[in-house]
Amino acid sequence: MFDTYAFSRVNRNQYEKFGAITEFLTCYDLDVDADVERFVVAKSQGQIIACGGLADSTLKSIAIDPALQGTGFSLRLMTELTTMAYEMGRFDLFLFTKPQNMQRFRESGFFPISFADDKLVLMENSQTNLRNFVRSLRKKKKDGDKIGSIVMNANPFTLGHQYLIETAASQCDWLHLFVVSEEGKGFSYHDRLNMIESGTKHIPNLTIHHGSKYIISKATFPTYFIKEKRLIDYCHTAIDLNLYRQHIAPALGITHRFVGTEPDCVVTQYYNQQMKHRLTTKDLNGAPISVIEIERKCASGTTISASTVRKLLQKGQLDQLVHFLPSTSIDYLQRHTDALPCLTQETVAA
Repeated sequence: MFDTYAFSRVNRNQYEKFGAITEFLTCYDLDVDADVERFVVAKSQGQIIACGGLADSTLKSIAIDPALQGTGFSLRLMTELTTMAYEMGRFDLFLFTKPQNMQRFRESGFFPISFADDKLVLMENSQTNLRNFVRSLRKKKKDGDKIGSIVMNANPFTLGHQYLIETAASQCDWLHLFVVSEEGKGFSYHDRLNMIESGTKHIPNLTIHHGSKYIISKATFPTYFIKEKRLIDYCHTAIDLNLYRQHIAPALGITHRFVGTEPDCVVTQYYNQQMKHRLTTKDLNGAPISVIEIERKCASGTTISASTVRKLLQKGQLDQLVHFLPSTSIDYLQRHTDALPCLTQETVAA
């Protein structure tokens, strides 16, 4: 069966071909995440027998006809997928899979780096990349009894973000700030980073870390084979926080992690709850880390948030920004009008 087959590549804008891929994946109870840009497809006699997608540097929606499983065809598909990624300049690759599929991807040169218990595993196509990243972090380690950290998106950088950083820094010998690097909806990583750097120059005991592929963004987390939203949230927090506790925090000697209180967003509330469990409990690998919640800053009785700022920008209420943004962010946006994203209703809510 399937003695002859051929591989091809399909872009997302090739709607008819993309639709056929979606139908094929449906047979295996899989979807296509919105960030998948391109697929490798194997066909035999005009029928799709296998496929795999690429979203930035993450392989997704990999499926093979059951008749081909155990024949070594998986290795051929993965070779085609990684070749496509390399040709696109993406050499450090990741994939998420269920633990029972881990051996199949090991045979294709991927190695586990983080687990969500027995539900999900994150794999990378290198045994040394994470180790090298940790080694680079150790060079930025600072002495002190209380070493803090914050992970921040800052979309855009508000007075609330500035207050959180200032408060955390005042309570620590040193503070490490990680900026989420994935490009999502709203402001670009470049603009977010510049606003953060401009708004924190006055803080002497602060190191800003310029993004990391090992800080796992919810925006790029796979949903194509996990149907239950609660389980998606659980797996994302577990993968991300286990990487943080077992690798990132020890490299920098981090003892505390700071977050702002979350009165509105249910997803962020859940993440913060899981953070308290996964970082503080002694039953998990890695030294426990204290989680400190800082009360969110308010303006005129309104909690300052990036989503509020995006709503004001969408409505053109620029005169109100002074209540929510530091002068450094306002100056940056005035000097870089191209930084203002096209704010749709979806972007505002993100």
